[in-house]
Amino acid sequence: MSSGDFQLLVGLGNPGSKYESTRHNIGFMTLQRLACQDSASFRLNHKLYGQLADIRNGLKKRRLLMPNTYMNESGRSINAAMQWFDLDINQILIIVDDMDLPLGKLRFREEGSSGGHNGLKSIISELGRKDFCRLRIGIGPPSVTAHERKDKTVRHVLGRFTKEEHSKVDIVLDKVIKGLEMIEEFGLKKGVTFINSS
Repeated sequence: MSSGDFQLLVGLGNPGSKYESTRHNIGFMTLQRLACQDSASFRLNHKLYGQLADIRNGLKKRRLLMPNTYMNESGRSINAAMQWFDLDINQILIIVDDMDLPLGKLRFREEGSSGGHNGLKSIISELGRKDFCRLRIGIGPPSVTAHERKDKTVRHVLGRFTKEEHSKVDIVLDKVIKGLEMIEEFGLKKGVTFINSS
């Protein structure tokens, strides 16, 4: 079981203004909110194939990474960061969108399959393992029927949240930050219970 001492938080998404604030980028949105809260800024790190920011975690430093590789090659950036900072698998947390969860729902898992998510597929392929912590943020399905869902998936995940959805997004991102704070203060079990209660 992970200790919850996450030294690297990775938000999955696609770089560039074209994809800004899309459903697929809710991992990026989470890290941007964390950085803003700490008055930190992201800077491009070519060695890590991504944007990196440092925030304070008590007396320690916590790193935030947004891969610049596009979703399908996220694992390359994460692997590079783990090697560069000499991190163990239990010191990273992946924050990722999940259309199998209703908008606003959160699920924390310490291992598992990709669930068809291309970013998670890339990480599993690059690291050669599935036992890494991931926090899945629900963005809701494109449709309730299997046929329509397949046809609408790309447009859905690359689409932006509606005005009505934005209020839910604000609430869930605040809950993610609160959950991470609880993991730091009270340990993984209590923090995960709070996160998964949504």
